[in-house]
Amino acid sequence: MRLGEYLHRELVLPDLQATTKAAVLSEMTAALAAFDPTVDADTALGVLLEREGLGTTGIGDGVAIPHGKMAQLDHILVCVGRSIGGVDFAALDYKPCTIFFLVLAPEQVTGMHLRILAHISRLLKDESFRRDFEEAVSRDALYEILQAV
Repeated sequence: MRLGEYLHRELVLPDLQATTKAAVLSEMTAALAAFDPTVDADTALGVLLEREGLGTTGIGDGVAIPHGKMAQLDHILVCVGRSIGGVDFAALDYKPCTIFFLVLAPEQVTGMHLRILAHISRLLKDESFRRDFEEAVSRDALYEILQAV
């Protein structure tokens, strides 16, 4: 599986402006809704905030992988964001998050959704990948890094 199969250039956000968890999720869901008219930003935000209420998706090392399922989707969407200054995402290691991989999946798709989350998690454990991600100078550079994995 390649992450690039699920990622579109328009959904790579190299400079998130948000400074709170809810604002990061809102900024990313707005990008999803602008890209894909089947996505309602408010519904997506509600799904993600509900999931965050069950436990943080800030996994540590500056990484958060917010995710959820939506009945109205018929395909998996991935949005990637980077916060230059970092955001308090209530991460497990209590450090600010700078790397965000948001995954939304249809309710009926379980296996692929979990495979994508596992792939992203493995990828982000690689310190050199995280460094390259954080040092990319533009959306295009960041997109190219993501296409290779």
